[in-house]
Amino acid sequence: MLKNSTRFRRVATGTLLILAPLLQLVAVIVDPGTWGDDREAVSYGDNPALAQLQSVLYHWSWLLMAVAAFGLLHFVRRRVVAFGHITGVMAILGYINASALLMTDPPEWWLGQHYPPEEAERIMNEMMDLPHLTFGFVLPGMVGLVSLPLLLTAVWRAKAVHWWVPLTVAVGYLASFPVPYGPLTIAFWGLPVVALGAFGLKVLRMGDDAWAAYYPAAAPGVTTPDSYAKTTA
Repeated sequence: MLKNSTRFRRVATGTLLILAPLLQLVAVIVDPGTWGDDREAVSYGDNPALAQLQSVLYHWSWLLMAVAAFGLLHFVRRRVVAFGHITGVMAILGYINASALLMTDPPEWWLGQHYPPEEAERIMNEMMDLPHLTFGFVLPGMVGLVSLPLLLTAVWRAKAVHWWVPLTVAVGYLASFPVPYGPLTIAFWGLPVVALGAFGLKVLRMGDDAWAAYYPAAAPGVTTPDSYAKTTA
């Protein structure tokens, strides 16, 4: 099925647009902190198995979302190039940094097992307030969630997706920031699953020629990915 690079990139991008937000939604559903104590030092100890599962799900969701954002850059090859690529790079780096923050989960679980909840939280907050974590991981990770709707806005301006997709993703992620982490988060994060999933299905169904149409036109005699894919099909 994947007989050339054009088809591979299209199928990979469409699949990840469906899979990555879905893994994040499953993560928040199985997270013990969603339904119990929102202090991770406590909720991780209440159900260590589900705590580890949600951590792995978040990790792969955010890594795969970074790859999906890279795939979205294909749609801004000809239009909204500068804005699309700037927001795309921000989204990619943001999601990678957010995934790296999940390495704090094991220390938080350990602290919860050896200290009272208040002391465990105090120690963890002191660690997380270190400048290199704040500016190297936490803030860039938040930038990723903000940049994805902006990247999708560029894709919409490039006429590759309907306007409601970036709007729905923006509402789902940005409106969840001021809401305490819990059952309401499931409702908010379900919105990007619908929007990105619909776009992912569109990408899977659009065909190789429609995908290749977003490659920049080249001067006569210059090989483009589109022309190369057709010669290798």
